[in-house]
Amino acid sequence: MTNQKTYRFLTGPDDASFCQKVSDALAAGYVLHGDSVMLSHDGDVICGQAVILPGTGRDDQGRDHD
Repeated sequence: MTNQKTYRFLTGPDDASFCQKVSDALAAGYVLHGDSVMLSHDGDVICGQAVILPGTGRDDQGRDHD
């Protein structure tokens, strides 16, 4: 991946495509950050997960992280 962002929030439906999106980010060097979230909207379940690049020290909003 070129020009990787230090912080990403991945979202998608609760299905294999969302799991693959998270797996791809982990394979690209990202690590999970915080708890995952799930919400229901009109009967659809939507998932979200933050990921960060380790060792960068800050996210794209300028917030410090470990």
